[in-house]
Amino acid sequence: MTRISRRSLLASGVAASVLAASGMPLRAQAKRGGRLRAGLNGANTSDSWDGRTHSDLFMIASAQGAVFESLTEVTADGQLIGELATDWEASADAKTWTFNLRQGVTFHNGKAFGADDVLASLQMHVAEGAKSAAKPIVSAISEMKKTGEHQVQFTLAAGNADFPYLMSDYHILMYPAGQIEEAIAKGIGTGMYAVTSFEPGVRMTAKRVDSHWKDGTAGWFDEIEYIAINDSTARMNALLTGQVDAINRIDFKTEALLKANPIVRIQEVTGNQHYTFPMLTKVAPFDDVNVRRALKHAINRQELVDKILLGHGLPASDTPIGPANQYYYKDMEPLTYDPDKAAFYLKEAGLTSLNIDLNVSDAAFNGAVDGAQLYQASAKKAGININVVQEPADGYWSNVWLKKPFCASYFSGRATEDWMFATAYEAGVPWNDSQWDEPRFQELLLSARAELDSTKRRDMYHEMQQILRDDGGVIIPMFANYVQAVSNKVVSPDTVGNLWQMDNARMAERWWMA
Repeated sequence: MTRISRRSLLASGVAASVLAASGMPLRAQAKRGGRLRAGLNGANTSDSWDGRTHSDLFMIASAQGAVFESLTEVTADGQLIGELATDWEASADAKTWTFNLRQGVTFHNGKAFGADDVLASLQMHVAEGAKSAAKPIVSAISEMKKTGEHQVQFTLAAGNADFPYLMSDYHILMYPAGQIEEAIAKGIGTGMYAVTSFEPGVRMTAKRVDSHWKDGTAGWFDEIEYIAINDSTARMNALLTGQVDAINRIDFKTEALLKANPIVRIQEVTGNQHYTFPMLTKVAPFDDVNVRRALKHAINRQELVDKILLGHGLPASDTPIGPANQYYYKDMEPLTYDPDKAAFYLKEAGLTSLNIDLNVSDAAFNGAVDGAQLYQASAKKAGININVVQEPADGYWSNVWLKKPFCASYFSGRATEDWMFATAYEAGVPWNDSQWDEPRFQELLLSARAELDSTKRRDMYHEMQQILRDDGGVIIPMFANYVQAVSNKVVSPDTVGNLWQMDNARMAERWWMA
C-alpha cells in the first residue's frame, strides 16, 4: 500500500483508494530519557478525561497528545497517517469507508484494543444528552459495524472525501468498551503515557508506557508534567526561571526578553489559527445582517495585526479558511476598515448609532482585551459605541463563550475546509458560536462535502468564504501564527506541526531531551 496525500486523494476521486500508515523521520540523535515539563494555558477546574468536552490546549495535549489515541493522525508536515487504524479504503462514492485496526495494542489497564472499542467510542458522541463538539462528525455516519475483530466499516449519509481526516479530531479518542466511565475517571487510554496524577485546572503527570507499539519512532521522555499556567507573564517567568521546559502562546510584548535569553528558542509556525469576535445572530441587534456588516467595516484589521500580533500573522476577512488550507480564497477582495461604510449599514438597519457590550478576556487569545479596546476606538468613528466588559480568565469558556451575545474567541483552524465548517459553521452544531444559519451556505456545505471533483469543490468553497465575508456572524480580523518558546534542554524536529499549538499538541511524543 502507498500513502496518498489529500490532494491526490481528491484528484483520484477516492475510488477504492487505500491509505497506509507511515511515520515522520526523526533525527538520528533522538533518545529516551528525562522529564518534559510544560507550562500550558487553556486549563479549567472543570477539565476531565472526557474527550467530548476538550476545547483548549491543556487537555488536548494531555489527552490525544499523550494518554489517548485516535484512529488517524495528522503529521507535522500535514500528511494523514494511521494511528490506531493501519489503513483504510473507500467506495467509489466515498460513502462507505472500511478501516483496518492495529493489532497487539492494549489499554493502560491491560484490555486489548479492537473493533468493539472503536464502535463504543464513537457512539459516545451521539448518545442521548451527549454534548460533544464532534457530534456533527459522528452523526454523519448512518451505520457503523464491526466486520472483524480488527476491522470496522462506516456508511455515511452522504459521501465525504475528508472522512479519514475527521477521525483525527482530538475529541474522538478511543476508550475501552464496557469500561468507558472508569476510563474517563482515571484516564485510561492506549497512548504512550499513562496517567500518574491529575488535578483538573492545575497539573497532569504521566509516565512512559513500556513496550508501546510506537517504540523507536516516538515517545522519548520517561515522564511528562503539564502545569496549568493561564497567565502569559507567569508562563514566561516559569520558562526563564527553569520551572518548565516549554510554554505555549508567548506574549508578543515580551518576546524580546525571551529572544535575548540564550537558553531559550522561539518556535513560530504559520497555520490557520484565527482570532474571532462571534455574535449570536439570533439575538438582537446581531440578527440584522446590516448591523453585522456595519461591525465588519468598523474594525481596523491591519491595526490589530500590527499592535496585537506585532506582525505575527496577517489580516483576515471573516472566514476561517486560512493560508494552510487547500481551498483558501487568497484572491478574495478583503474587508476594509471604512467608518463611512459602517455608518451606511447602520442606516440600512434603521439606526443612527449602536450601543453594545463586548465581553472579553485574554483567556480567549493573548491581547484580546487590548484588541477589544482598539476595536472600541475604531468603531466609535462610525457611531458604534462598544462597551468592553473584561471577564475573568477562569471559567471564560463555560460562562461567556456561547452564552454572551458578543465576545472574543479563537479557533485553531482545521486541516480541511469541511472539517472547519462542520465544526463551527454547520447549522445546529454545538460550536456554531454565532448560531448562524444561511440557506445557501448550508446547501454548499453538503454539496462540497460529497463532491469529488477538485475544481468544482474549490469553486464551492470560494463561494462559501464570500458568503461568510459578507453575511456571516463571526468577525475574524486576523490569522495568528503559533508562537511558542522552548528551553534548549529540549530538542524538537525541524518540522513542527501547525494544526494545533505545540507541534499539533503532540510534543510529548515528538520531542526529546538534548
